[in-house]
Amino acid sequence: MNTSHLAGPVLVIGTGLLGTSVGLGLRAKGVHVYLDDISPTALGVARDIGAGTVLDGHTPIAPELVVIGAPPDVTAHLVAEALLAYPNAIVVDIASVKGSILRALHADDRLDANALSRYVGTHPMAGREKSGPAAARGALFTSMPWVICRHEGSAARAVKTAESLAIDLGAVMHRMAVDEHDAAVALISHFPQAASSMIASRLLTADAHQLGLAGNGLRDTTRIAASDAKLWIQIFAHNAPALIPILTGMKEDLDRLINTLDNPDAPGALLDLSQLMTEGNAGHARIPGKHGAPPQAFAQVTVVVDDKPGQIAKLLAEIGEAGINLEDLRMEHSAGHQVGLVDVAVVPGRRDELIDVLTGNGWKVVQ
Repeated sequence: MNTSHLAGPVLVIGTGLLGTSVGLGLRAKGVHVYLDDISPTALGVARDIGAGTVLDGHTPIAPELVVIGAPPDVTAHLVAEALLAYPNAIVVDIASVKGSILRALHADDRLDANALSRYVGTHPMAGREKSGPAAARGALFTSMPWVICRHEGSAARAVKTAESLAIDLGAVMHRMAVDEHDAAVALISHFPQAASSMIASRLLTADAHQLGLAGNGLRDTTRIAASDAKLWIQIFAHNAPALIPILTGMKEDLDRLINTLDNPDAPGALLDLSQLMTEGNAGHARIPGKHGAPPQAFAQVTVVVDDKPGQIAKLLAEIGEAGINLEDLRMEHSAGHQVGLVDVAVVPGRRDELIDVLTGNGWKVVQ
């Protein structure tokens, strides 16, 4: 039974992680999906895992919606080609930048106001550290933000179709202007990527014995440095106007820190260091908490867990049996020992109860 808001068919152009995940999600809703990609290998994988039917180029189709899932440097071109090839279809893209694409479309002499009215820029804020169609999941967008960026010429029908796509895939819809979107992702996505990559680049000359001391602090701050470099080169270039002011602000803070550390005994030096750290604390506290709710301070309980099968499952089961809700969990392996340190986050009022339960069951709790 088709429970989709979209009637279909839908054409997905670009069968990477996001495009293939769109296909899988819509197919699960009963929507007929066609697939197209310049890469025969990616296209074949997407087809084989059930994301849709390969567009053969001979059978004419009349899609209700065309989804462009391509890198930013070719997105505008593919959007324009789709608007021209399918004059009755709504066309959306799912690239992570919006302003440069819209400007390129406005500059395309082949596109009149009617054609542009059928275009809406969108951005699903979802992904995985793995890339490519083999990493795709139909549930990738479930409960994740999906930004709808209508432009001044977007028709109401186009906006409704774009929103239906997000709804069908289980995403949480957000409406933003193009420039507002690009400023937001520059701060919360593109800037952290740049910072993480620059931190990780400092490790290239580190000795192996130094890296052997690394803990979760280094892993956390460099995790996204492993992202697809080719894609991020494009993202940085396309969103440079929004990213540069943020990087400039960080440069000013770095200069300030370096100048302070260069003369730590100067009057006010320690106060300045304290202020920098306090500003960081305050910024971190503004990040939304669980499920996007206002930030909430949870209590941390650290448990020593043997590094052997079944231990984490046993720990979580005993926490659940005690009726204590787990708010968050992190794990760090202890260097040189076959144990892990599991940080369990709970509401402060249940911290002591959790400690009593775990110690009573024989777990070693670090306080």
